[in-house]
Amino acid sequence: MLYDSVGPNPRVVRIFMAERGIELPKTTIDLRGGENRQPPYLAKNPVGQMPCLELDDGSVIAEITAICEYLDEITPGPSLIGATPRERAETRMWTRRIDLNILEPMTNGFRFSQGLKLFENRIHCIPQAADDLKLTAQKGLAWLDRLIAGRSFIRGDSLSLADIMLFAFLDFGAKVGQPIDPALKAVTAHHAMMAARPSAAA
Repeated sequence: MLYDSVGPNPRVVRIFMAERGIELPKTTIDLRGGENRQPPYLAKNPVGQMPCLELDDGSVIAEITAICEYLDEITPGPSLIGATPRERAETRMWTRRIDLNILEPMTNGFRFSQGLKLFENRIHCIPQAADDLKLTAQKGLAWLDRLIAGRSFIRGDSLSLADIMLFAFLDFGAKVGQPIDPALKAVTAHHAMMAARPSAAA
């Protein structure tokens, strides 16, 4: 059972599942209404974040990279993590770089500004840091833009979790006042390419 909701994190898992042809039963959690911070959900995922995956034995896996890697390993078909130790290491390297340098500052920039009313009673918010966090994310994107110029995908020639994570969060950022700078040609082209994939509708 996938505990699903609005937001970029659950969308990463849904896109990943769509790309891999994985279908799972889903339960929608009311994130805006704070259902993820209530005892029934916290009993499954004590961090209170979305999404999480409940296995048949009742155990729970949280964190999008862990969920995607688990689903990738147990499902037949071309891997989106990597078919070799080197490919898997490269995927993990890129997802880590993107998460730390772009996604985390972007989402906290949102939580501490446009999303403040939703998050101020759920996490420790630092409104005065919002603008700097957004700038940090933009600088991270400019850094990534130089590195992926001329590539089809972030890891090279094949789609991976890194592409999905970047796309889902940049799509979210554009809706909350953090659009992609059109001067970042490689990032803009990557986003357009990912948006054209059928999985983007997941």
